[in-house]
Amino acid sequence: MNIVVGVDIGGTKTKVGLVTKEGDCLKDTWFRTREYPDFDQYLDKLVEAIKILVNEYPEDLNVLGVGIGAPNASSRNGTIENASNLKWKGSVPILKKMRKRFEVPMKLMNDASVAALGEMLFGNAKGMKDFIVVTLGTGFGAGIVANGQLIDGYDGFAGELGHVDMTLGDGRLTGLGVKGGLEAYVSATGLKRTILYMMSMYMDESRFRSIAYSDLHGEDITRAAEEGDPIALKAFDYTADILAKALANFTAFSQPEAFFLLGGLIGSGKWITEPLKKYFEDYLLEVYKGKVKLMYSGMKGKTAAICGAAALIWEDHQ
Repeated sequence: MNIVVGVDIGGTKTKVGLVTKEGDCLKDTWFRTREYPDFDQYLDKLVEAIKILVNEYPEDLNVLGVGIGAPNASSRNGTIENASNLKWKGSVPILKKMRKRFEVPMKLMNDASVAALGEMLFGNAKGMKDFIVVTLGTGFGAGIVANGQLIDGYDGFAGELGHVDMTLGDGRLTGLGVKGGLEAYVSATGLKRTILYMMSMYMDESRFRSIAYSDLHGEDITRAAEEGDPIALKAFDYTADILAKALANFTAFSQPEAFFLLGGLIGSGKWITEPLKKYFEDYLLEVYKGKVKLMYSGMKGKTAAICGAAALIWEDHQ
């Protein structure tokens, strides 16, 4: 059986899976990225995880290649460069070192861009030529497709929309030090910071007044919203307003048919999506109103990033 290995390198976890031509993940595993601050030891662990998956599968597999999605990854150079949430600093030559350990075709791309490619091959963007995938996890990522082509950029770093300044330089710092950058507000981490901001702005009673920041989690905020906690509701509304303004701005740039929203923040459901839809239509220019859809990923939750990475190889075998 022909198979592609998909690798999703995240700041917390590295996920690895075996992906079919149809975008099904047959088997997957993971390990903690942060347990391997030495990059060569990390790569040894990654190759070990791949080989275990392949060798323990009950059928004979022909590995067509390995696709890798990672933050701040350059598809042009085969490097990960200055990723704010990874321990390896500077320019890390991941493809060069991986090819010495595992001799199959390999490709690397920014994690949000591979999500867009996966959505186009395996998900709800099949047949679309203009769309943007927005990943709302620890940070804010974007993969842009225009005229049927993934916008990769001159050096492979296109789509860093999470570091677009939304406040004219007077706001929170992102992981890359951008003042007022979008991901500092619209992300799982940004939502936690907004809870603190709302408690400083309003006197409403809230469960969060007795919870330390380090003990605060996204699911706690969702649960509080479901119980009518005013601080949680204000935080979601504030976050949705900023995201809507950003998406309206991005619409003016490439006029996508749809935005695909995925990641932990979207898991909060109606508390983020209902105000988002309202504000989004309000902020759109008149010429775009009613034309741009807000949609969700068609790839299965926990393996979506793995399948997106595998799409880097499968796109050459369609």
